[in-house]
Amino acid sequence: MKKTFLFVAAAIMMAGCGFMQNSTTNSASTNQTAATQTTVQQANTAMSAGQGAGDALLKLYNQYKADGNKYDYKNMQNMLNTVTLIANCEGLKDNYKDKTYLSEFGKGMIASSLGLVTQNNVENVTNSLVTMVKNSETVQNATQSVQSGANTAAGYANTAAQYAGALSTLLSAFGGNK
Repeated sequence: MKKTFLFVAAAIMMAGCGFMQNSTTNSASTNQTAATQTTVQQANTAMSAGQGAGDALLKLYNQYKADGNKYDYKNMQNMLNTVTLIANCEGLKDNYKDKTYLSEFGKGMIASSLGLVTQNNVENVTNSLVTMVKNSETVQNATQSVQSGANTAAGYANTAAQYAGALSTLLSAFGGNK
């Protein structure tokens, strides 16, 4: 009887260990799946933001060229495109060290800027945008201004004026690209 009891106890312990191993493996697998989903979602977010930024940048550049290589921050369309650019660059503030985010953001800009942002200049453009949104003390104020009811000409004008210098420098860097 003792031998049978010991045998049953040993079998239960072995089965329990097997269950624990499967449970741990399943938990690790679930954690990996969640991490992968988060990474994919973040890459999609970066790509989408890059596309929005590239489109706004192209529109700003085309107007810059039309205005004789000047950024007119009083032009309503420039104001709207500046706000769009800054809104799409918001993620750069928190992800400027994340190579995957920057890569996907760059791919989005290349795809939507119709040749303005290229494989050759994407890193410089992205770095300029990172610097613009990360180092500007007015970013927070401009963003809050836009988000808290700045769907007004005054809010857009304020945002465009705050970024006028940085955008002029960035747009002039493209030279004769387009």
